[in-house]
Amino acid sequence: MKMVLLIISVLSIGFGLPASAAQHDEYPVASPPFSEGIFPCSNCHAGLSLNTKKRALKDEHASIKLHHAEKERWCLDCHHARNRDKLKLADGEIINFTESYRLCGQCHGNIYRDWRAGIHGKRVGSFKGGKRTYFLCVHCHNPHDPKFKPLKPEPPPNKPDPKHGR
Repeated sequence: MKMVLLIISVLSIGFGLPASAAQHDEYPVASPPFSEGIFPCSNCHAGLSLNTKKRALKDEHASIKLHHAEKERWCLDCHHARNRDKLKLADGEIINFTESYRLCGQCHGNIYRDWRAGIHGKRVGSFKGGKRTYFLCVHCHNPHDPKFKPLKPEPPPNKPDPKHGR
């Protein structure tokens, strides 16, 4: 019985999406939250020689600490080596930063599915045929260190005065 309910739930989510939403270009996204003065990357990288060696970053990128599958990944697994204003999918397809959700979705497929369905992440605007905006993964997660830092819990609320409201 639980399996039947699960299947019905999954199908209802899938059928609740418009047919056009299955295509990646149907997700109107907010502009990526680039740091001031950092994009386009080609402004600085155009004159630099290509160095594909995994190494500690210096100069402009010294503040980037890769804590995202760092034993398996390197910058050029995601960033296009020759055109730094683009990203690169695992199959070699070149995409814009506004499609970075496709890049993230290659490894985080279940979260990508939930993002497309509106279960994960943030959307604003109309959801039934009107203008809407999806927020990219990088609006909430640092792509180089995506895990949220621990939060200190707030203290519990004060108990109300038992005489209040009588």
